[in-house]
Amino acid sequence: MPPFVTVAAYAPPGVGMLAVGVVSEVFDARPGLPAFDFALCTDQPGRVVTDLGVPLAVEHGLDRLADADLVLALPWADFRTPPPPPVLRALSAAYARGALVGAHCVGTFALAAAGLLAGRRATTHWRFAGLLAGRHPDVTVEADALYIDEGRVLTGAGAAAGFDLCLHLLRREYGAATANAVARDLVLPPHRDGGQAQYVAAPVPEDCQDERLGEVLAWAREHLDQPLPVAELARRALMSRRSFARRFTAATGTTPHAWLRGLRLSRAEELLETTDLPVEEVARRVGYGSASVLRDQFVRRRGVPPRSYRRSFGRTP
Repeated sequence: MPPFVTVAAYAPPGVGMLAVGVVSEVFDARPGLPAFDFALCTDQPGRVVTDLGVPLAVEHGLDRLADADLVLALPWADFRTPPPPPVLRALSAAYARGALVGAHCVGTFALAAAGLLAGRRATTHWRFAGLLAGRHPDVTVEADALYIDEGRVLTGAGAAAGFDLCLHLLRREYGAATANAVARDLVLPPHRDGGQAQYVAAPVPEDCQDERLGEVLAWAREHLDQPLPVAELARRALMSRRSFARRFTAATGTTPHAWLRGLRLSRAEELLETTDLPVEEVARRVGYGSASVLRDQFVRRRGVPPRSYRRSFGRTP
């Protein structure tokens, strides 16, 4: 099946202004990138007041959900009250006919009310994860995830995690180069490591050690062709290996090994899409000793080997 092209975002009364901005920006037209047919829709076309009291003119009704490839349920202020039955039926019908369906923050409550999360994993803003789990015990709520991909149903964490969810969809359907280009245009990281658990408590203090840690991570990104053992990263950060690992996990929400693996594979995806370098050279440039090692890691992440990925997403002859 071709990647999604038409995108409909359901904006109920009290819709989050930030959420409207997130999806509108991600799926905006950009030269040289896929062109999306994006539209906001609501129960009745007309004036919709956002959670900030700012009115929006929404031209489309629920019929727009009937033919969209991707349907997004945006978060809204009165999320504790389920959407009206016509909305729930429209969301269910979109999924039944094969559309991708997604939501982030408390928009996840709309998908749950429509029965689309039953038997699935899902996430929402960490503050309301307990409420979602209590109301819908048939949903496995993962409060520390930035987003969860369950195939044709995807959910994201709170607020700005809408960017993470949308960029993941672009990466999954259109490849890393497209997702990276959109992220670059929005001045965002193409992929954030770790989960929202790192945002529950106070952020890591910006002391001198954290500044050094940031410098080391930036250095690692520029030297992916090297082995980059944790001991070397810790030495550059002027920390013991144990202290470095603890500080790293507190700052990023993941381990040094997992962070490096994700970085190497993301860079491999981009090289496979945008160059005609042999897979062996791609493996060398991202720090894997052989094409077979890259293949094993790539299959675990993407489910297909590098050459198959290139045939799907490559842009060079």
